[in-house]
Amino acid sequence: MRLRPILLALATLALSLTTPPAHAASATAAFVKVADWGSGFEGKVTVANGTSTPMNSWNVQFDIPAGFSIPSAWDAVMSRSGQRYTFTNPPWASALAPGAAVSFGFNGNPGGFPGVTGCTLNGAPCGGSGEDPGEDPGGLGKVGGVTLTSATATSAALSWTAVPGATGYKVRLDGAAAVTVTGTTHTLTGLGACTSHTVTITATGASGDGPVGDPFDFTTVGCQSGTLPDHFLTGYWHNFVNPATELKLSAVPDEYDLVAVAFGEATATPGEVVFGVDPGLATALGGYTDAQFRADVQALKQRGKKVILSVGGEAGRVQVAGAAAATRFADSVYALMRDYGFDGVDIDLENGLNATYMGQALRALRAQAGSELIITMAPQTIDMQSTGMEYFKLALSIKDILTVVHTQFYNSGSMLGCDQAFAYSQGTVDFITALACIQLENGLRPDQVALGLPAGPGAANGGVVSPSVVTRALDCLAKRTGCATFVPPRAYPDIRGAMTWSINWDASNNWSFSKTVKPHLQGMS
Repeated sequence: MRLRPILLALATLALSLTTPPAHAASATAAFVKVADWGSGFEGKVTVANGTSTPMNSWNVQFDIPAGFSIPSAWDAVMSRSGQRYTFTNPPWASALAPGAAVSFGFNGNPGGFPGVTGCTLNGAPCGGSGEDPGEDPGGLGKVGGVTLTSATATSAALSWTAVPGATGYKVRLDGAAAVTVTGTTHTLTGLGACTSHTVTITATGASGDGPVGDPFDFTTVGCQSGTLPDHFLTGYWHNFVNPATELKLSAVPDEYDLVAVAFGEATATPGEVVFGVDPGLATALGGYTDAQFRADVQALKQRGKKVILSVGGEAGRVQVAGAAAATRFADSVYALMRDYGFDGVDIDLENGLNATYMGQALRALRAQAGSELIITMAPQTIDMQSTGMEYFKLALSIKDILTVVHTQFYNSGSMLGCDQAFAYSQGTVDFITALACIQLENGLRPDQVALGLPAGPGAANGGVVSPSVVTRALDCLAKRTGCATFVPPRAYPDIRGAMTWSINWDASNNWSFSKTVKPHLQGMS
C-alpha cells in the first residue's frame, strides 16, 4: 500500500482563507506555502465547497509580488497576465461535491516568497461571503497531522492533531455527508479492497467550523497480484545489437518487475510510432520473429511482469510538437499496445520534447487505454534540474496519471543538487541523492521517483557505480541512513525504486545489478 504523504505547511501566510460559519456557507480557497528552499518555493491552494450544491468548475486568481514567478503547476490549468495568475480546474476533474475539497500546487522562484494578494474564487473573495480572507470566524485552526494508523481491505483508521478550542471534528469521506466525532481518531468502515479514497477533516466549535483540512488520500489493502510492487526494479531490453549480450525477451530474469522495450521508432509522419523486432537482433539470436516476441511479452506478463514500449533513446527522433502529432502519437502507441500486448509507454526523448503537446498525447492515450496504463519517463539529469525544464513541466502536468520518473543519473558530469550548495560528481551517493531530491522537493510524489543507473561497465560513458552505491542511495532517501555528505531534508519511505540501462548490460556483468538491487527493494516494503 502506498500513501500520498500530507505535506505540513511550513508557513500559513496572511491569506490563510477559511470556511465561514454554517449560517454563511460558501466556497473558499486557502493558500499555504508548503516549502521554501532558498532558490524557490512550493505553494498549495485548497478549494473547499462549503455550499450545498456541487461546484462544476472553479477559477482561482491572485497576484504575487514583482520579482517572483510561478513557472509550473499541477492539478490545475495555469495562465498568467503580468503578476496575476489564474488557476482553473483541469478538464479531467469531476465536479466538487458539497463539503468536499481539492488542492492544486505550484512551484515558484526565488525563495523567500511573502504570500499572495487579491485572491478570488470564481470572482468572489477567497475567504467567502466578502469577509476578510485572513479572518477565522470560528476562531479555529485547520486540522493537520492526518495519518493512517492502520488499514484492512474494508477499513481505515485515521488520527490527526488536535485543534485548540475544537469541540468536535467533521470527517468527510469522498465528499459524502460528514460524520462528527469528539476525539482525534476515527475508523472508516465498509470500504472496498484496493480502493482509493479522499478524506477531509474540519474542526468545529461553539462559534462555527474552522477551515476545511487539506485532502488526505489513502488506498485500502487487498490489491491484486501482478500490479507493480511498492518498490520495483525496471530494466531496458535492447531491440538492437551492440556489445552487450543479446537476449530474447523470454530470458529476462524474475528480478525485473517492469521491462521497457527499447525502442519504438519515428516515421515520416509527425508523432507516429512504429515497432518491430530489429532484423539484426533477429539474426544474432538465430531467428527471432515478431510472433515469438509477442509470445514472449505474454509469457512475461503471465509471470507477473509488466512490459512497456520505450519511445526515443539517444538516437530517437519522435517529435510531438502539435495537436495533430499528439493525436497520431496516442493512436499509434495504442495500436502497438493492442498488437504486441504492451502495458504502457516510456518517454525517453533525449533530443527535446514539447511538454504541452506530449502531455496532450499521453492524456489521449490514457483515455483510450484506461486507468491501468503505465506511463514512465527517463529524462537525463539536466532535464530535471528545475521545474522550468520541459521534461519536468511534462511530469508535473501529468502527475495525476504518471507512474514513475526514472532519471538517468549518469553521462552527466558534475551537477547541482537540491541544496544548490555543490556541484556533486556523478558516480557517487551524493550525486544520486542530491539530484533525486530536486524532484522530491519540487512537486513529484516519492512513489513517482526512481533512480536510474547503468548496469555495469560498458553500459555508460560515465556514472557507472557499484550496485551497493544504488542500495545506499535508496536507504539515504528512504530513511536518511547511509548518506554521504548530502542528507535530504526529510525521509521519503515511498521512493519507488530503481531503473537500469540495461537488462542486456546486466547480463554482460553477471547480473550483478539486479541480483543486488532487487532484494534490497523487496526489503524496503
